[in-house]
Amino acid sequence: MESATVTDPRGLLGRMFQAAVDAAQPAHRIPACLPAPPKGRTIVIGAGKASGAMAQALERHWPGPLSGLVVTRYGYAVSCERITIVEAAHPVPDAAGLEAARQILETVRGLGPDDLVICLISGGGSALLPLPGEGITLEDKQAINRALLACGASITEMNCVRRHLSAIKGGRLAAACHPARVVNLLISDVPGDDPIDIASGPTVADPTTCLDALAIVRRYGIELPAGARRLLESGEGESVKPGDPRLANVSTRMIASPQMALEAAAAVAREAGVTPLVLGDSIEGEAREVAKVMAGIALQARRHGQPLAAPCVLLSGGETTVTLRGKGRGGRNVEFLLALALALNGAPGIHALAADTDGVDGAEEVAGAFMAPDTLARAWAKGMPPRDSLDDNDAHTFFGALGDALVTGPTLTNVNDFRAILLV
Repeated sequence: MESATVTDPRGLLGRMFQAAVDAAQPAHRIPACLPAPPKGRTIVIGAGKASGAMAQALERHWPGPLSGLVVTRYGYAVSCERITIVEAAHPVPDAAGLEAARQILETVRGLGPDDLVICLISGGGSALLPLPGEGITLEDKQAINRALLACGASITEMNCVRRHLSAIKGGRLAAACHPARVVNLLISDVPGDDPIDIASGPTVADPTTCLDALAIVRRYGIELPAGARRLLESGEGESVKPGDPRLANVSTRMIASPQMALEAAAAVAREAGVTPLVLGDSIEGEAREVAKVMAGIALQARRHGQPLAAPCVLLSGGETTVTLRGKGRGGRNVEFLLALALALNGAPGIHALAADTDGVDGAEEVAGAFMAPDTLARAWAKGMPPRDSLDDNDAHTFFGALGDALVTGPTLTNVNDFRAILLV
């Protein structure tokens, strides 16, 4: 079965990605998830790449007075009248994020049982709330963050370490809100949608321990500054645990997730006469290794019509990792895509898109890229050996030179990686 859209694979891939992003927009998700107004004050706090857009949507639909402060990534602020929007650095934190975290803690001090705190949390909040634990400096946090990003640790492992070196994450912010009621509105960017891993869980209980964080540090050979090591080894960095009475009045609502985004993309595919198959919304692992597996599935579909025949699209989400060994610009989605191209080796009729739904792949202001059957041939024609680019972790430069980079600008949401492999 063919249609005009299938003869434009890149256009169809782009429409599926846009549908995934649109499905997770705060303006669409916030209104139906708002709690009832309280007897007392309403305070809005939050952190993440989507927190500014979340605050704007909340403000527009809230029936009574409110005030508050949220912190988002540079370039992701939107206009709000009553909620202050602060911008800070991501993925490596900066002084603006440190000050914003202090202000957020100050904003929730002294609240009473009739007050309501609405906490808007989305991916990126870990770096945007870099309030260090005792004996740790911002420079220490920056160094640890860089080491975690480069070592190949999963997001779950990274956030476990971050929680135990923080003065605001791991439930500490919720504890500071006590005795007020706290309603968490979350947009998930993590595999499995566990609230403790979204922005390192500032307003939910944390079952992990300092010993767990130490084990992760040892596993990846991360050198900790003296203050950070002391905080973990002494147990003084312990987070707020399940059952803590200060968290008894906290509720959590997941307003958008990777699965919702994948289902929206699947609907676009069906409308185009393409059969979608969602392989999973929480796929993890080294980007280049995940690519080899995905290539194997795509080739099986191409050669044998299994698990389904063309025209079809293999959809997946989650968060892969990249262990940086080269001197390139990184980016887990473009690294996946380049490894996929190498594994497919120009197989006809297979196109792909891999991108981060927040518009930023790694530290680059590029969402991801497109791949086509002629990607490798065009690279060779430009004198760019594809394997060399992969070995140098430099897929952003590779796809940029081919004109295949996907640049969206800030999307104002974040439900993690989006991958689509289209067979036509």
